[in-house]
Amino acid sequence: MFLRLDNCEEALQRIITTLANKNEELHNFIETLSHLLAGVQVNSGQVVSDLEEEFDTLFSILEEAKESMTNTIKQEQARKSHELQNQLTQSTNALESAEELLEFANHALDIKDEEEFAKAAKQIKDRVTMAPAFRLTMKPKATDNMTHLMVDFSQERQLLQGLRFLPVPRAPEIEVQDCMVVDNAVTIVWRMPVEDSKIDHYILEYRKTNHEGLPRVKDERCWELVDNVKNTEYMLTGLKFDSKFMNFRVRACNKAAAGDYSDPVTLETRAFNFGFDSSSSHLNLKVEECSVEWDPQGGKGLDSKVKGKENKGSAHLTNLKNMTRSGTPSPKRGSNTRSPAPRGGRDRFTGESYTVLGDTSIDSRQHYWEVKALKDCKSYSVGVAYKNLGKFDQLGKTNTTWCIHVNNWLQNSFAAKHNNKAKSLDMPVPERIGVYCDLDGGQLSFYNAESKQLLHVFKTKFTQPVVPAFMVWCGGLSLSTGLQVPSAVRSFQKAENGLAGSNSSLNSMAQ
Repeated sequence: MFLRLDNCEEALQRIITTLANKNEELHNFIETLSHLLAGVQVNSGQVVSDLEEEFDTLFSILEEAKESMTNTIKQEQARKSHELQNQLTQSTNALESAEELLEFANHALDIKDEEEFAKAAKQIKDRVTMAPAFRLTMKPKATDNMTHLMVDFSQERQLLQGLRFLPVPRAPEIEVQDCMVVDNAVTIVWRMPVEDSKIDHYILEYRKTNHEGLPRVKDERCWELVDNVKNTEYMLTGLKFDSKFMNFRVRACNKAAAGDYSDPVTLETRAFNFGFDSSSSHLNLKVEECSVEWDPQGGKGLDSKVKGKENKGSAHLTNLKNMTRSGTPSPKRGSNTRSPAPRGGRDRFTGESYTVLGDTSIDSRQHYWEVKALKDCKSYSVGVAYKNLGKFDQLGKTNTTWCIHVNNWLQNSFAAKHNNKAKSLDMPVPERIGVYCDLDGGQLSFYNAESKQLLHVFKTKFTQPVVPAFMVWCGGLSLSTGLQVPSAVRSFQKAENGLAGSNSSLNSMAQ
C-alpha cells in the first residue's frame, strides 16, 4: 500500500515537474510572441505614420495649388469684369448722350427762323463731333472665354492612382575613366543611369584579387563593405596592395531597399610585395614575414658545432645551416671558397654579418618599401644588395651593397654606406625610412617616410638584380610592403633626375 502511494507520489512529482517546465517554456514563448507583437504594432504604427505624413504633404501641396489656381481664376474674372463694366458704363453714357442729341436734332428741323436754324445746326454739328458715341471702340476689351484657365489633371490622376511603395533603385554605373589609384588609395566614382531623388545612400564593396577582368564568383578573398556613402564618389585610403588587382561594385539604397549591384570593375593595384627570407638570416635573428628581431640565444646549440668545423672545409657546416630550413644538404665546398650558392640555396649569414635579405629580387622598374626600427634598437642598416652577397659580408662594406646605417650604441651615428665608405647624414633619424629603388635608372634613394624628405641618394649602374637587405643588432625592424611609389617621391625623382647633389663621394659603378 505504502509502495503504491510512493510510486503515485513520484509519478505526480514527475508530472508536476513536466508541467512546470512546460509552463516556463510557454511563458518564455508567450513573452517572445508578445515582444514580436509589440514590435509589429510599433513598426506598423511607424510606417503608417510615415505614410500619413507623406499623404498630408501631398494634400498640403494640392490645397496650396488649388488655392493658387483659384486665385488666378478670380483675378482673371475680376480683370475681365472690370474691363467690360467700364466699357458698358461708357457705352451707356454715350448712348444717352447720342439719344439726347438725336432728339435735339429732330426738334431743330421744326425751327422756321433761318438764323435760329443755322445756329442750331452748327451746335448739333459741334456736338456730334465731340459725341462719346463716335469716340468709343466698338470692340469688347475682354471676352467671356475662360478656357485658358481650364485644367486637365488626367496625367496627375494617373500618377496619383499609381502611387506605390518605394521602388528598388537601379544599378549605378561606375565611371572607370574617373577612378584613380594613387598613393595606396583608390578613388571610385559612379553615377546613376537616371536621376533618382529617392536614393538615400550607397554601399561600396571591394575585394582584392590576382585575377584580371571580371570578378569570379568563387574568389580566394571575401568582399569588404563601406556602408552609408552619401556621395557618388569615395576614396579608400591606407590600403596595402598585396594583390595585383581589386574588384569594386556599388549599389544604391533608398529608404525601402537596396538595389542591384553595378557592373563590377577591376583596377590594377600592383606594388612590390616581399617578406624577410628566413633561410638567409643570421642565426641570431628571429625572422617573421614582416619583422626581424635580434635574438642573442638564436642558434646557440648549433654555434659551437659550426665553429669547430668552420676552417676544415667540412660539409658538416653547410649541412647544419641548410637543414634548418629545407632539410636538404648543400654540395661540399672547399675551405677557401667564399662564393655563396645561387639564390634560393644560399648559406645563412654568419659571423658579425647580422643580415637578412628580402625573399623577392628586383630586376626592373621602380619599387618602394618602408622600414621602422623597434624602440631602443641599437644598430641597424637598410638597403639593397646583389644576390651573391657573401655570408660573412656586411652591408655597406662591399661594392655589392648600398645602405644607410643607424647606430645608437656608445656613439650615435647616421650614415650612408657603400664599398666600405661612409658619408655622415646631418639630419635626425626618421621614425620610418622609405626606400626607393629604380633599377633601370640606376638609383637608390632613402626618404623620411612621413615627410618624404630626401635622406640620401646613391646613383650607380646596377649590373644584376638586387634584393632588399637588412642588418639588425640588439633590436628589431618592422617591414611595410605592398606600397606604391608615393606621388611625392615620383615628383621629386623627376625633378632631381640626373643630379647627384652632395652624394657623389659615395656614388659608384656597380661591380
